[in-house]
Amino acid sequence: MDKNSIIGFILIAAIFIGFSMYQSGQMRKQAELQAQLDSVARAESLALELAEAERLASLPDSLKNAPVAPAEPRSIYKDSSLEAASHAEAQIVALENDKLRVEFTTKGAQPWTVQVKDYKNYDSTDLYLFKPGAAEYSVSLYSGEYIRTKDFSFEVAERTDSTVVMRLPFAGGGYIEQKYTLRAGSYCVDNLLSFVGMQGVIPRNVSSFDLDFDVTMPRMEKGYKNESQYSKLDYYFEGDRKPVEIGRGRNASRRVDSKLSWFAFQQQFFSAILRAPQQFASGELSVSFLPENDPERNLMTCSAKMRADLPAGGQGSIPFEFYFGPNHYKTLKDLDQKYEKIIPLGGWLVGWFTKYAIIPMFNFFHRFISSFGLIILLMTLVIKLVVFPLTYKSYASSAKMSALKPELDKINAKYPHADNQQEMMKKQQATMDLYKRAGVSPMGGCLPTLLTFPILWAMFRFFPASIELRQQPFLWCHDLSAYDSIVDFGTRVPLIGDHISLFALLMAVTMWGYSKMTMANQPAAANDPNAASMRFMSVWMMPIMMFFICNSLSAALSYYYLLSQLISIVQTWAIRKSINKDEILAKVRASAGKPVQKSKWQQRLEEAQRLQEQQMRQQQKRK
Repeated sequence: MDKNSIIGFILIAAIFIGFSMYQSGQMRKQAELQAQLDSVARAESLALELAEAERLASLPDSLKNAPVAPAEPRSIYKDSSLEAASHAEAQIVALENDKLRVEFTTKGAQPWTVQVKDYKNYDSTDLYLFKPGAAEYSVSLYSGEYIRTKDFSFEVAERTDSTVVMRLPFAGGGYIEQKYTLRAGSYCVDNLLSFVGMQGVIPRNVSSFDLDFDVTMPRMEKGYKNESQYSKLDYYFEGDRKPVEIGRGRNASRRVDSKLSWFAFQQQFFSAILRAPQQFASGELSVSFLPENDPERNLMTCSAKMRADLPAGGQGSIPFEFYFGPNHYKTLKDLDQKYEKIIPLGGWLVGWFTKYAIIPMFNFFHRFISSFGLIILLMTLVIKLVVFPLTYKSYASSAKMSALKPELDKINAKYPHADNQQEMMKKQQATMDLYKRAGVSPMGGCLPTLLTFPILWAMFRFFPASIELRQQPFLWCHDLSAYDSIVDFGTRVPLIGDHISLFALLMAVTMWGYSKMTMANQPAAANDPNAASMRFMSVWMMPIMMFFICNSLSAALSYYYLLSQLISIVQTWAIRKSINKDEILAKVRASAGKPVQKSKWQQRLEEAQRLQEQQMRQQQKRK
């Protein structure tokens, strides 16, 4: 592993660690703020109870024991039908297919709970995108008085196996209708909002209405940190290449003053998406994450306060579409609404590689193999074979440089003073001359190694977001999409977390072994502090940092890196065995003293060194 490769790995590791520490700090601040709010709420509640107790204690005994007369009901709404609907009892109506069970409440004519039938939570309980009463879907508008549909019980006007129609009548004529249709064999629910005969109810100057959709999503996965980091809110403008995302593990909000097509409340592996085919006029979107110790085990609260245009004259229908289901790439892509873009596959280069190479290869192997651990092994072998022509030059250069160690030791002995600039430049020239005579390019392995970074990053994004790996066991791991803990501390430890992942530990040990192997024969002057520092970073710091990064991430990711390191060890060993060190040394010694054809890059380097020497000599003369 050469200097440039090590620097690249160090920069990537620094970014990962910095991001992880930032995320941990944000979640800690959020938990502290939530604890303060809870404390204030408890204090206010206690104060009210004490005040009520004092008031009752001050009353005479005759009033304390006197029966309380029921208060006269007070009308809230001017419309008598609305007033009656505000007091009517709610009913629950369910629609069900082979993928979803959606319950609706007539109170607001809105979804009450959504169960995704093909999946389970990590603890094997039924998986709900939101539990009973944890969502609110309401229409607000002015109809002579400001009303919100969530405050009224609708009447069930029609009911079939796949459709339910609910209506809210007005005393002045007309009604608001909500029609829900669950598509067969689908995760989609069509919603048709209609205003029928409302010309005399809605004033002519009212041209829009508000639609609010709020959802509290429960936790569904093993690790809170990993689940929250891959959960977010997305919204999409018609015609854009991809949606805009906010959140990703931290509280966020955004006001949108232009038309948008859809928004998604996205958990790591499941989403609730609402699309308006006629587009929303504007909206305010927000996501707020609950602390890890939330007693209800909820993950986040998502809110969308949207504005939409009313049909002309207060008469007509507006279609909406819900998606309640998994973040499965093909399932979302088949809907042809850019929903698949919410899956975090990386930027344009990494995303392109993931979509057109990783996912097709993954799906191909899955057609014949049920074990995802074996599929990852085969994918790693294929990727290593494909990139081997690119990495061979890097491995070969490293092997040849190890063969030149005796000659490099002679150069180090000839120029031992690292603090003498002139001597160091002569040492660099002698080293470059040696590499040229041996046919070794120190920079030859840098570019091929850099070309493999998009693959490493693609895997880093693919495995934690791949729902196919969710709850899939392999060896000692029960869920390849989560971490595999062999030791649970019971409390959170800085950097490590509350556990130790065996795959992450094995990956770090293998990385240490590979770095030790590649650096063992690398030439390094005993008095060169930079070389010693590079060796320490490569052999010790990188494996330790990668362990901290991967300990709480997907076990499949650590398993892939482990396999990749093992294959690299085998490739390096095989290439070293194929290179005859004696022939290289004989070639170098035979060419000693003879002119060597220099590359343009080496000529420019020597010219720069020559100019630097001239400047140093001029400075010494002035002194």
